Amino acid sequence: MLDTTTAKPVASTDVPVRQAIGFKTMIAVCVGCVVVQGAMASALMGFGLGGVSFLAAMLVAALLALCNAMSFSELSLMYPQAGTLATYTQKAIGHFPAIVSVFSGYVVVAMFGLSAELLLVDALLQTLFPEALPPHLVPLLLLGALALLNILGTDVFAKLQNVFTFAMIAAILIVGATALIQPATPSVAEAAAGIGWGAGGIVDGSFIGLVALAMWLFVGCEFICPMINDIRQPEKRIPRAMFLSLGIIFVLFMLFCLGAGHYLSSETMTTSPLPYLDLVDGVFGQAGLIIATVMGLTATCSTVNTVLASVPRMLSGMADNGQAFGIMGKRHPRYNTPWVGILFLAAIVAIPFLLVKPDNIVILLIGASTSWLLAYIVAHVDVMVLRRRRPGHRRPYRTPFYPLPQLLGIVGMGYVAANASPSPDMTGLVYTLLGVVLGIVSLIALIWVKFKMKKGLFEPDISE
Repeated sequence: MLDTTTAKPVASTDVPVRQAIGFKTMIAVCVGCVVVQGAMASALMGFGLGGVSFLAAMLVAALLALCNAMSFSELSLMYPQAGTLATYTQKAIGHFPAIVSVFSGYVVVAMFGLSAELLLVDALLQTLFPEALPPHLVPLLLLGALALLNILGTDVFAKLQNVFTFAMIAAILIVGATALIQPATPSVAEAAAGIGWGAGGIVDGSFIGLVALAMWLFVGCEFICPMINDIRQPEKRIPRAMFLSLGIIFVLFMLFCLGAGHYLSSETMTTSPLPYLDLVDGVFGQAGLIIATVMGLTATCSTVNTVLASVPRMLSGMADNGQAFGIMGKRHPRYNTPWVGILFLAAIVAIPFLLVKPDNIVILLIGASTSWLLAYIVAHVDVMVLRRRRPGHRRPYRTPFYPLPQLLGIVGMGYVAANASPSPDMTGLVYTLLGVVLGIVSLIALIWVKFKMKKGLFEPDISE
């Protein structure tokens, strides 16, 4: 809730930039970073496994995501800087966890997550237009073009993001609503009759697994926070944008899943690599190729566009705090954008996209995404620590019912992370990968804090 007695205009600590991001674009950022091709496939997979039980799992996941949004709203408005989680964590529990949480929770996830999205785009284009396009070419061109356009400034970013996200939302709504309203042919209805419309997911004890799967439909709204210095009236708009976006995402995926239940069998939803393509083909036939292309391309472009805008700003803020190489804080002299960070992120996304086979990147993505949940846990801990250490600090937004959302978020994120592996056979490999990723990041952070910054690992920054 907003603390109107202490709310003041947010003071920017960065170089002034054009206030170019309005509420509509904020919604586009929050929704656009969450609704990706992987999320659409996860939604249909979950519905194929659990039927209507998956909708209940989605509601639980949305509540956990709401707890995340509350913590990030409070933290971002306490410290309105581009460094985001690194800034909050260094104030609460020190520079070492600050560096680890951002690199493991955002940079590594962006590296593998965007690579997976680009691989899905490549698979989509090869399926829709076989042998018409060279492999890898279009996704690399998209990545390069979006990196360049992000360097041109937040006004260009805002226009692109609005187009991508609202075209994507329109396409998903059209498909979901049409599939739900339009009666399927007898043969299609018979094939789809195997969908589990009962509460099987709850009865057989796999409901927590469904919640873990549904969680991926709601993570990422906090990517608006690094752009706080480019937002008009952030005190009011940041919390509202994240909360409203979660509601939009829930309705969007609920409609999408219910529509798919009329046209796809549970087997198709759980085994097809691109189940939403099967749905579009079932609803619209060959005429739906345009809609399928719009859904896939806009989902990926909106996500890549958001991450290229947000994560380099995190790195820029960390460079300003001495937590990363100073060159990451270098801004374009005309557009005032962190152009080095944008090019760096685009490069580290392109490398696994070119080197990793699509069959293997799923393992990488699960491990990296689990570390994303650990970053959420750190954010909740930050809120609780700062409430105790700095009770008098200005808080334009205060989490309602504190500390229940933070405690629920910590327990929920921990449980989802422990059950993130889709099969027992994969669990060992996933957590081995996660341990390696966190180990490497932690070692680098330890050396940096001890020998470069010459500070204690868990020494909080006492400056206001």
